[in-house]
Amino acid sequence: MSSKNIIKELIVAYAAELETIQNYIAASVNLDGVRSDVIKKALAADVPTELNHAQLLANRIKTIGGVVPGSLDLPRNQKFMQPTKDSTDVVAIIKGVIEAEEGAIGQYNKIIKLCDGTDYVTQDLAIQLLGDEESHRREFKGYLREYEK
Repeated sequence: MSSKNIIKELIVAYAAELETIQNYIAASVNLDGVRSDVIKKALAADVPTELNHAQLLANRIKTIGGVVPGSLDLPRNQKFMQPTKDSTDVVAIIKGVIEAEEGAIGQYNKIIKLCDGTDYVTQDLAIQLLGDEESHRREFKGYLREYEK
């Protein structure tokens, strides 16, 4: 597989990580109510991790010959993570986080397969990031079970 295709998919993952950061910040500030505190803190705490993911992806894009895009060249797709009209709707935010994590997991699996046999360094990075995203998803699925009781 050519590095051009790998770079394209790394840019998709990079854009998603940056979008996740924006949405986690918004949710960690916008949520209200007694039951929101744990989720707000968890989202705020995840921002540095997601930023690190974006930085690692950016460095890999550059290392293998790509150009890291600026903000005007990045797509935005996380409709499910947009602020809700009801700022106390913690469950909607939790479900949005789970959907974002599942999107990231799918993208990292795609990169892992794309790199197989051709770019082991990028593949290793994608495997590392995949593990982080799976852990985040597990954490928020646990929150969802509790909030839906």
